[in-house]
Amino acid sequence: MAAITREELFHLIELGEKIGNDGIYIGPEVLETLDFENTVQEQVHACFDMNHETYTASKLPSGIQLSNKFRLPVAYKQNAPFSVKYEDGKYLLYEGKKFIDEITFREKPQYYNKVTSDGVQMSKVAQEVGKTKISVAYSNECALKDKGLDCKFCNINATKSNFAELEGLQWKTPQQIAETVEAAYSEGYQRITITGGFVPERREVEYYIDVAEAIRERTGLEDFGGTACVGAPADLDVIDKYKEAGYSAISTNMEIWDANIFKTICPGKEQICGGRENWINALKHEVEVFGKGNVRSFFVAGIEPKSTLLEGIEYLASIGVVAIPLQWLPNPGSALEGHRAPKPEWYTDLYLKTYSILRKNGLTHLDLYKSANVENSIFDYLYDADGDILPWERHNNDTVQFVEKTA
Repeated sequence: MAAITREELFHLIELGEKIGNDGIYIGPEVLETLDFENTVQEQVHACFDMNHETYTASKLPSGIQLSNKFRLPVAYKQNAPFSVKYEDGKYLLYEGKKFIDEITFREKPQYYNKVTSDGVQMSKVAQEVGKTKISVAYSNECALKDKGLDCKFCNINATKSNFAELEGLQWKTPQQIAETVEAAYSEGYQRITITGGFVPERREVEYYIDVAEAIRERTGLEDFGGTACVGAPADLDVIDKYKEAGYSAISTNMEIWDANIFKTICPGKEQICGGRENWINALKHEVEVFGKGNVRSFFVAGIEPKSTLLEGIEYLASIGVVAIPLQWLPNPGSALEGHRAPKPEWYTDLYLKTYSILRKNGLTHLDLYKSANVENSIFDYLYDADGDILPWERHNNDTVQFVEKTA
């Protein structure tokens, strides 16, 4: 396996951002060669459609991997500048006519082909987000739709309309989740995030407690590595209940930091969830309850100015929140469909500055791992490149390896 330098990592990050920005085309002649039944992990649209165009003709792979194990997204788009070709039994990544690298596809977990006791395919219950992490979107719809207050970047309700019936996606019961966690953990997974669209607050906390109890009973694990991704509650004392239920980390996603842009882009969060200040206060209280590094907040990066976004990341990191910007893809079905995200260089600069902020505030690779439902992400690679390597990664041949810059 080839190793890369830290400088080469920056080029790979920009490659990933280009594919996210401009899309990648995988034609039917390539897709029909992929063994989705046994080896290739397919996209499951449990929460969002992260492609540039809604594609329902067949399954799509969830991601690709370069020969050096660097992971890249699959953001499908016809006539995209990036494409995958199948030649002589190999899958090759091109940008236009320029060959980039031979690739492989993300491997399908064993539990994807198992079913729950009530007959639901486990891949529809929980999706892999890394070699040791899974994520459950218990609800594939958001109640903000009924009030006309959807976040402008979000396409969760459009995704449900396009894929729920096609892929057999529905509300997940605590028992289904517990059985899926047991199956996934038996093959090496060890952390789970529970997330979903907005539901009434009382229903949300009661459901999360039921899920935690079911997982602990099924697995026998007191600490089951759970992250609860929740909205900011009106009563901040509700946050304590997630900790009492057995979750070891919690997430409340700000999405936008700038106060005026927050009101415009996240009208539901502003009008019925206590407003921006309540979201910030919720994160403060979460740090008090769960501890520094066990609280995470994602941002949809590219909608607001970089300066205000970094201001928010700096503030949250200073109080112990793992604040992570994610590339904005103007999703099909969202109010911002058809808009353009910033250039790849904009994101690379943002990620490097965010990484410096995290490290400056004492937030480690382990903190990122415990709190965020990402793995083999850009920030994982940056920590690894600086020697902050998670213990189980050190001898894992399926992760990117780094070397010092050559002369």
